[in-house]
Amino acid sequence: MDITVAIDCMGGDHGPRVTVPAALAFQRRHAGVAIILVGPRDALESALREQGAAGGQHLRVQHASQLVSMDEPPAQALRFKKDSSMRVAVNLVKSGAAQACVSAGNTGALMAISRFVLKTLPGIDRPAIATVLPNMRAGWTYVLDLGANVDCTAEQLMQFGVMGAMLVAAVEHKERPSVGLLNIGVEDIKGNETVRVAADLLRDSGLNFHGNVEGDDIYKGTTDVVVCDGFVGNSVLKASEGVANMIVGFLRQEFTRTPWRRLSALMARPVLKALRPRMDPGRYNGASLLGLRGIVIKSHGSADAFAFGKALERAVEEVRNDVIERITRRMALLHPAAPAARAASE
Repeated sequence: MDITVAIDCMGGDHGPRVTVPAALAFQRRHAGVAIILVGPRDALESALREQGAAGGQHLRVQHASQLVSMDEPPAQALRFKKDSSMRVAVNLVKSGAAQACVSAGNTGALMAISRFVLKTLPGIDRPAIATVLPNMRAGWTYVLDLGANVDCTAEQLMQFGVMGAMLVAAVEHKERPSVGLLNIGVEDIKGNETVRVAADLLRDSGLNFHGNVEGDDIYKGTTDVVVCDGFVGNSVLKASEGVANMIVGFLRQEFTRTPWRRLSALMARPVLKALRPRMDPGRYNGASLLGLRGIVIKSHGSADAFAFGKALERAVEEVRNDVIERITRRMALLHPAAPAARAASE
């Protein structure tokens, strides 16, 4: 299968200083994947020369004259930045010139542009942001939504469950991934009305619905997928990042407090070295914008070349494993009339 990935090279905190080296390193590992670098031609060709590289059959530059800043209002980016590197990269997916787009840019702008250009899949009301968090079972838990939708209906939460389950089924090759609904308790009576109705919809969806889960179940690995609205999901993500940074800071303080503890740190070095990659957020970089008619991956804005490469790998995985087709088929089973109705309205 021929795969082409469009990269918004100007997004994020570092721009071409990270995106171009990451693209070149990725292509060395995946020679069959074509890359389109999107941004100002002069800047990207200069970045390629600095890396001792040049364009070719599987690596080309697509000029874009505008940039979307990290603090730019999404509506402004959508209306006035039609030749931005972000917009052009998404347009390449829309036209079929690329099968996936990766950007480290403004999340709100990327979601707004992607939704406007690509549109949502039949039966999906709103796209959701999904990513993975490590768990105690030496694997990871997929969590969505992480901030795209602050307020959600019960039906939308059920749709998130479908999208998350199909994503895991595709990239993890699990036939019936388990789905949990994040709540303040595991009992059926817990939660607000929206969450309780969503639980009923998920039970009737045909998914492998585990039931309600609590926040610590994300890291226990109780279910493969955890569903929540974007307000809760983003709060969980930011709190988790804060706790991880705090633990690392505590360890550093305690291991350097006295000469004896510094010696202990040397003895513990093999364990700490093994622990570090398991807690490295760069390994889990790359959030999926699920529910769109095209693959769009959001990289963390501060990602280095290694982490951005992980986002590129996630994009290729989703294309190879037909994530969009899986979601479409599953939604058609839930709402048989949705595809026909959506097609008639377009």
